[in-house]
Amino acid sequence: MRIFGKGRHRPSASWRQATDRAFTLIGDGRYEDAGALLTRAADLEPWLSESWFNLALLHKFRHDWEQARAAGLRAVALLDRDAGAPDWWNVGIAATALQDWPLARRAWQAYGLRVPGDATGSGEPLGMDLGSAAVRLSPEGEAEVVWGRRLDPARIEVLSIPLPSSGRRWGEVVLHDGVPHGERVTATGDAYPVFDEIELWAPSPVPTWVVLLEAATEADRDALEQLAADAGFAAEDWSSSVRLLCRLCSESRMPSDEGDGEHLDPHDHSEPGHPGPLGHRTDGQLWVPERECGVAAPAPLVRGLLDGWVADSPDSRDWRDLEEVC
Repeated sequence: MRIFGKGRHRPSASWRQATDRAFTLIGDGRYEDAGALLTRAADLEPWLSESWFNLALLHKFRHDWEQARAAGLRAVALLDRDAGAPDWWNVGIAATALQDWPLARRAWQAYGLRVPGDATGSGEPLGMDLGSAAVRLSPEGEAEVVWGRRLDPARIEVLSIPLPSSGRRWGEVVLHDGVPHGERVTATGDAYPVFDEIELWAPSPVPTWVVLLEAATEADRDALEQLAADAGFAAEDWSSSVRLLCRLCSESRMPSDEGDGEHLDPHDHSEPGHPGPLGHRTDGQLWVPERECGVAAPAPLVRGLLDGWVADSPDSRDWRDLEEVC
């Protein structure tokens, strides 16, 4: 994160000492003390874009978006190159947090991305077609990696059903950082970046429920997920989609999901009796009918959805212990 000036002349030793000490304090979570040092560094070398880039980073860590935007704009005004500078990416994140769409468009275009519409447009920069990605919710706490759809370079719509410990819901939009930490590789070999959540950008009104299913086969389980999707909501079999990973594994290049099968994933740190492909495995049995399932649906709909699923095949399906958890 420490960027030192390369143009005109080298920054002073005092600037370097203040900046080094500031980033040590940032690593310890001492943002106020770090801010005083980075402000001093900017006073020492106000012509240096890195002085303002570092301040913009600090304000991003603090979620002080007005200050992050102001410092970021000073940084880009001092750049000695036209496109691709990370300074513009930070400006784009701050502008997105503030819903300053003309500036967000300008920032992504200056970084070198194609943004549909006019750079001065007042609306969100939609239609960038950035595809799918994973996002790590609550990265500093009980982190959870979920799948989502990238709306633009700084926002992801959550399409998985997060566990209640994350405090996040299906359908929420989260602001995320620009540098990925890890990848998830699908069975087809496609790799997707894992971005760290910065903060919640738009909440979802749809609650999360947990329910115990009796699903005789995988097809029975799949039928509930399809039924929920057809209704415009979601259901997810947490028994097979959740893996417990250490931080090192989570931030590395990982297969996205081993599911239920004979292969035992060496990176899965779950235990018998807990969610995850290993935790729901029994000797000689690849499918366990009792499944812990997350459902994202409005309260008036969720019971009817489950009852309709059972009614389609009452001999092979049942549910119990429905509870709203987030």
